[in-house]
Amino acid sequence: MRIVVTGGSGHLGGLLRRGLGHDVTIVSRGEGVRWDGRTLDPRVVDGADAVVNLAGRTVNCRYTPENLREMTSSRVDSTRAVGEAVAKAENPPRVWLQMSTATIYAHRFDAPNDEATGILGGAEPDVPRYWDVSVDIARRWEAELDEADTPATRKVALRTAMVMSPGRGGVFNALRRLAMLGLGGPVAGGRQYMSWLHGEDFVRAVRFLLDTELSGPVNLAAPNPSPYKDFMRDLRRAGGIPVGLPATRWMAELGAWVARSDTELLLKSRRVVPTRLLAAGFTFEYPTWPVAARDLVAR
Repeated sequence: MRIVVTGGSGHLGGLLRRGLGHDVTIVSRGEGVRWDGRTLDPRVVDGADAVVNLAGRTVNCRYTPENLREMTSSRVDSTRAVGEAVAKAENPPRVWLQMSTATIYAHRFDAPNDEATGILGGAEPDVPRYWDVSVDIARRWEAELDEADTPATRKVALRTAMVMSPGRGGVFNALRRLAMLGLGGPVAGGRQYMSWLHGEDFVRAVRFLLDTELSGPVNLAAPNPSPYKDFMRDLRRAGGIPVGLPATRWMAELGAWVARSDTELLLKSRRVVPTRLLAAGFTFEYPTWPVAARDLVAR
């Protein structure tokens, strides 16, 4: 297969480039075929079997008005550009996998969110109102995919949890660094759920979706999300780290300010399960976090 990966110069693009086992063309600002994230020559996707759009500014930043605007525009504009290129191609790809996010779901503890019964986020009680912006970005992101006029191309929204894989720029390295500094304890009580996905299962799920007929939103998350306190405890155990100091919400706010990040990444309860993937026959190599953590630390 010939697969075009737009926005593919980052951590996830590297996983796909190394793991898909196909002819992969990277389209990015920094390597491969160059683009500006707003326009895409239809010839880039013409004749390709699939396009996978990963483009979007990192969310690991302070949620300032400027950064939120860039997070929105980088996702919406790039998705629109891919849709226009696919629509104009003489031989359009048969499938378009579009990155989305598990953040689209509500902050909740009571039950997991799946594609059919999950509650979309926005206006939940007892959460900062600016968290609604992340949900709005996710909805607008998926709306661009839905509205693209590409009748010959199957479209899938990848509602992706935090992908855990060693390497520069990945969330796993950041969390392990916290644990190694002794800061891998519960944050704000640690009840909030962490939805996650091993990097190898991310690649395998993408390969699976290229070959199946699923369309619409699909949750890319391991089937067993963990409360944050358990998640970090298992990470510490995998790394032989005996102590993880707890942190209050205000301590987390201070730490996020120093790291130029935002506490939503740690405090929002993302309890997401991959119902459609499992129903379609996908099997996870790493369905539970303790096993995944041991493998990742060993790498």
